[in-house]
Amino acid sequence: MRLVLFLFVLLIAASSAFAEKVVLVLGDSLSAGYGIAPTLAWPALLNKRLTDTRKDYSVANLSISGDTTAGGRSRLDKALRSYHPAVLILALGANDGLRGLALAPMRDNLTAMIDAAQRSGARVLLVGMQLPPNYGPYANDFAATFHSVAQAKKVPLLPFLLEPVVSRPTLFQPDNLHPLAEAQPLLLDHVWPALVPLLK
Repeated sequence: MRLVLFLFVLLIAASSAFAEKVVLVLGDSLSAGYGIAPTLAWPALLNKRLTDTRKDYSVANLSISGDTTAGGRSRLDKALRSYHPAVLILALGANDGLRGLALAPMRDNLTAMIDAAQRSGARVLLVGMQLPPNYGPYANDFAATFHSVAQAKKVPLLPFLLEPVVSRPTLFQPDNLHPLAEAQPLLLDHVWPALVPLLK
């Protein structure tokens, strides 16, 4: 009986050791796949790439269209408890900026989410955003907020998620805000080099 119990414990330990680790994506419509099939959004493509490259990770995409940093902060703790991610891709802030929300609370929310993820043992990739020039000085301060948070918390920063497609209007939906399915592989290729060092 003791031998059976011992073997059972070993089996459970082995299963845990070889279980896939989780990359948690916490973002907004740009990561949720707004206007396209969710299976075509860049986080879904990331999941496939992780499988194809035989990396022991899977993706949990908890991105919600319209979400802000405050919304993400309110639901992150539950997500951390549920998924125990090894890596958090934090891609929130675009809606804070588009709505012209105060930047100090956005900075505090991003900082709190990074702190919570790091306390849970997750490594963090912060994904930034930029606003159109017509937002004036606010646009510069908005972009700088991501840099200051990343520097203060010593986490890697991808400054602008849409960088590879922003100058290509044919890759956007009619709202000129959300990339088409054809743009998603480009977004993945943009995220990938920043993510790979965190896939330990």
